Amino acid sequence: MDTTLNTNSIAFIGLCNEYCMSVENAREADRSDFINNMLRLLPRIYIAATDLKTDLTDEDEPYLDNTLDEDYYEAVRRNMESLFGEDDIYLEVFEEDMKYSDTPVAASIAEGLADIFQVLFNFISTIRDATDQTVGVAILSVRDDFRAYWSATLCNLLRALNHLKMAAE
Repeated sequence: MDTTLNTNSIAFIGLCNEYCMSVENAREADRSDFINNMLRLLPRIYIAATDLKTDLTDEDEPYLDNTLDEDYYEAVRRNMESLFGEDDIYLEVFEEDMKYSDTPVAASIAEGLADIFQVLFNFISTIRDATDQTVGVAILSVRDDFRAYWSATLCNLLRALNHLKMAAE
């Protein structure tokens, strides 16, 4: 089966790579520059992910191996947590548990960014030197995961990062 990549898929791969490099280099980043970079990348990733298409169907069992080890995930998360400091925690209003709770639900910007990093890191690792079929399955997997899980995380992070940017200006 020919699973030629379309222009959007190629752009998405480039954005994923840029995002992963930015997150991996957060330790050396200026806080304001990092926030601006995330506010530039995340909407573009969202748009590209909503338009991901592949010739494959769900019958092709989309699945990405977890290539990111827990220690590296934790190191990346801690570096971003340190960058955001006391501003890392924000109130999450779209959490499912919120409707059953009298207290606000807190979320971490660093953890949300690290969760997206994990998905995109696994995606990039899977497609590196992969066959067309594997790339198609990886695109199907990341698209399905985006729709089910990390699209909401991305949107919530945009709100929290926007708040930090506007509060600093």
